Amino acid sequence: MLRSGGVTNAVAVMAKRRIIQETFDAVVRENIEEFDMEGSEALKEAIEQFESQGVDLSNIVKAVPKVSSEENAEDQTHEVLQALESLKTAVASSSASVLEDLRVFTQQCSLGFAQRYLAAQKEAYPTILACCQRAAGQKETLSVALAALSALTDGQPDLLDVEGREFLIGALTAHQTDAALSCLCIRVVRHCCLKHESNRQDLVKAGMLPLLTASITRHIKHPEVVREACVALRVMTFDDDVRVPFGHAHEHAKMIVLEHNGLKIIVEAAKAHPESTAVLSELCATLSRLAVRNEFCQDIVDLGGLNFIISLLADSLDFQELVKQVLSALKAIAGNDDVKDAIVNAGGAELIVMAMNRHMANAQVCEHGCAALCVLALRKPNNCKVIMECGGALAALQAMKTHPAEVNVQKQSCMLLRNLVARTRDFSQLILEMGAEALISQALAAHRDCGDVGRAALRDLGCQVELRELWTGKKGSLSH
Repeated sequence: MLRSGGVTNAVAVMAKRRIIQETFDAVVRENIEEFDMEGSEALKEAIEQFESQGVDLSNIVKAVPKVSSEENAEDQTHEVLQALESLKTAVASSSASVLEDLRVFTQQCSLGFAQRYLAAQKEAYPTILACCQRAAGQKETLSVALAALSALTDGQPDLLDVEGREFLIGALTAHQTDAALSCLCIRVVRHCCLKHESNRQDLVKAGMLPLLTASITRHIKHPEVVREACVALRVMTFDDDVRVPFGHAHEHAKMIVLEHNGLKIIVEAAKAHPESTAVLSELCATLSRLAVRNEFCQDIVDLGGLNFIISLLADSLDFQELVKQVLSALKAIAGNDDVKDAIVNAGGAELIVMAMNRHMANAQVCEHGCAALCVLALRKPNNCKVIMECGGALAALQAMKTHPAEVNVQKQSCMLLRNLVARTRDFSQLILEMGAEALISQALAAHRDCGDVGRAALRDLGCQVELRELWTGKKGSLSH
């Protein structure tokens, strides 16, 4: 139970299993003053009290408030709020300390989401945006102010308003030749668009897409700008806002490709950074999000993208993170039947199997590898033959064995095995001799989500399948 005294607020919000910072701080202070605890002990006790009651403390700064000045020992507050207060004072008096105050505030926000959340509750956003607007012509001040805005909006896209949107478009337009400022602006855009569909749509309508693609072209030799702009473009194609039933992910992907030459820009950027795995990883991930139509997949091949991706996979087999994104890109562009053949003819199937075997301990590599092979095998008996010959079925079964608890690995493996035998029954016996039936049965027993794909794989492999009848109509009648 919570101790009495100054904690009545907690009861009011308990139904939501969330509390406000003041409630948490009151309990910490009470533990110190009334129960004579040390600061660290009081804090630990308060955290345990709330967590034992199922309260979510992710938005709470878990620290003992500090005294903000020696003159007033009673005035206790958190360091992020002290930094914000100092900044507000400096802004109001046009003090020279604004730059340093912005840096201290950014540092506090970078400590964690709870600090950013608390600052936002205390009107940090209008203060920081005002700093950005005032600094328009001063590059150093603008750079520091944008870093603060980026830190504050990380995980808090709701903060962006019309004024902020107009500022971002204006700043990115005015400073498009400055790589560092462009990079900072784009990072704020990314933070404000992640999990926020209306911000995405509003920024796209305001002309953000050509600014992002132009940034990649203009600063093609700057890895950080290319990387940031690429991620921002990709975020524009997300459908991750649970508050919105239908997003514009597909429309945005089409606009990037058809109206802003997105595929060519990204393929060219990839060629400009052959040594940077971090940049290449983002570029491959973005290509995957843009391959939303049959002709786009072919366009990537025509632009030299496929040859580049195949070479990249061959040269980067040791880089796990990059391998994951390359496999995902191969799966995406293999949605086109002609591209399926082009990938296999270029040695893609063998490379995918090599990547899986090299990183068998990584569930995501196994999942993406099986998914890519699965698409290559779909309706393509010749491709199935190549996949079988290079050990694709064996790699998939090894992945099932290695990751029994990973439902996506199990599902993708089952789908691959089914596609391998759907039009070429000759492979059934070979796959069964590798132990497929037992592994698929284990997947069925362990994961409900494997039901349909697992049973379909067993059926097409020629195994006995127990079909579950959902309702036979024998236990009563629908009529009254």
